Amino acid sequence: MIDLTQPAEVDDLVRRTRRLVDDVVLPCEEEHAGDAHRLIDAARVELQDAARAAGVFAPHVAPEYGGLGLDMRRRAPVFEAAGHSLFGPLALNIAAPDEGNMHLLDVVGNADQKRRLLAPLAAGAVRSCFAMTEPAPGAGSDPRALATTATRTSAGWLINGRKWFITGGNGADFAIVMARTSGEPGSPGGATMFLVDTGVPGFRRVRDVPTLDTSMFGGHSELIFEDVEVGDDAVLGEVDRGFEHAQARLGPARITHCMRWLGIARRAADLAIDRANERRLFGGRLGELGMVQGMIADSEIDIEASRALILKACHDLDTGAEWAQITSITKTFVAEAVDRVVDRSLQICGSLGVSGDAALSRIYREVRPFRIYDGPSETHRWAVAKRVLRAARTEG
Repeated sequence: MIDLTQPAEVDDLVRRTRRLVDDVVLPCEEEHAGDAHRLIDAARVELQDAARAAGVFAPHVAPEYGGLGLDMRRRAPVFEAAGHSLFGPLALNIAAPDEGNMHLLDVVGNADQKRRLLAPLAAGAVRSCFAMTEPAPGAGSDPRALATTATRTSAGWLINGRKWFITGGNGADFAIVMARTSGEPGSPGGATMFLVDTGVPGFRRVRDVPTLDTSMFGGHSELIFEDVEVGDDAVLGEVDRGFEHAQARLGPARITHCMRWLGIARRAADLAIDRANERRLFGGRLGELGMVQGMIADSEIDIEASRALILKACHDLDTGAEWAQITSITKTFVAEAVDRVVDRSLQICGSLGVSGDAALSRIYREVRPFRIYDGPSETHRWAVAKRVLRAARTEG
């Protein structure tokens, strides 16, 4: 049985997070129109210092690294509260890709890698990126297409390849690079993860890819690796087990994305509710119209259903149950539900919604890519159906 209640200390964390977001983070978001590309690193540090002062910084990180040590279920409402602002996750140091990389280093990294990289990353002293996606025909929705290579040398490894849409790449201090160490593109195995300092010779950031969304600090970069030399101490986990090790990041990262974006969906719905109560037309309030009430109701249903799915996925991740199916289902439903909530909210607000005078227009731009990254909805649906069909054949 899944307990849907939260301990009092988590409820308190949620209240403090919302207070921080309302008092500090939302004004910063408004000042920069939700565009993290306008933020300088000093602004990031200021936001994170404010989160520390509020006692809500790094809620997901183990106490030995300065965090609050919350499991997946307990961090869900805190992440949602932070997600009320586009900059909230950055303030709490729970934004992608750093949040997922912290988890990966904690689970897969050795003691030295945790000391050198996890500790400063958890403290917000450095930033990171996860370099997996490649231009076609390389790795994308199908990671087995991985084309970047790492070749053994007498001193360690030589990495060559091209990556793009690497979130947080601009200004990252190190990258977790997925490279092929055996097999050919299309092979199901043969990948290895490497920890690469972005200042080493041969590492080059070509550009920041222009995208619909702009709230991700560090943008989405295109990177080139030309004869990048690393030692054996750069291997994260074991050689040729990169795809397997990446699973430690994959499931939790899908769900923490859902937590954060559910927060922005709640904000969009609240903006629409306020507008429906305030706006008067046709002799009454906008919210008295049946069509508007229907949209508000559907948004509430989407939000509550999303929250329930997130908690189910968190339970399975926390208890070590099989999580692949539930995280695919949750990611697909929540990504599309958030999109629906924001779209309805914008429609209710009408011309105000599409204007720059309200936050909805920028929120609309930010949530749309969620149906693509972390696995497009179509890929997750294919995987869900494949598992169901395979299970039915086995049971038959």
